[in-house]
Amino acid sequence: MAEPISSEDVRQAISMVEVDPSGDAAMVLLREAAIEARQIYPELFAADDPWPENEPTAERGVYLVANLGGIPVACGALRPIDENTVEIRRMFVSNTSRRKGLAKAVLQELEARAAGFAYKTMRLETGNRQSSAMALYEAYGFKRIAAFGDYVGDPTSVCFEKTPIRININLANK
Repeated sequence: MAEPISSEDVRQAISMVEVDPSGDAAMVLLREAAIEARQIYPELFAADDPWPENEPTAERGVYLVANLGGIPVACGALRPIDENTVEIRRMFVSNTSRRKGLAKAVLQELEARAAGFAYKTMRLETGNRQSSAMALYEAYGFKRIAAFGDYVGDPTSVCFEKTPIRININLANK
């Protein structure tokens, strides 16, 4: 019997790549996320609703896919709200790859990119029935906030905010 793969082994084996949001890797994960959303919130979707699409990556934005063994298994994106604020969007981990630290790895990379773009605030939204996602965001240091933007007035939206951690290394003193 094969040994189970540890979360640490998975984090070391993933490759995090910036992708075209309309490319195959991003769209496969978006479709899987949309199918799951329709299962969690069936009352919000009609059977003939169109499938979601990704917007092009904006300046000071990024769309990331985590690959494991060459297979896209997780994603996340940064979409600017204004000069100082960025929204984390499209956070998703394929059902078969959950509980291995992939969501945290994507969040860490997005936070590093947000800090690199000099954003002062990161915001995100998730659904009120997604307790695992809410627990992850709170454990990662996000704090609940009032709904923002398009989420104002949406009873299923739960919004969060965090200041990106900037890592300053002074190599001259080493």
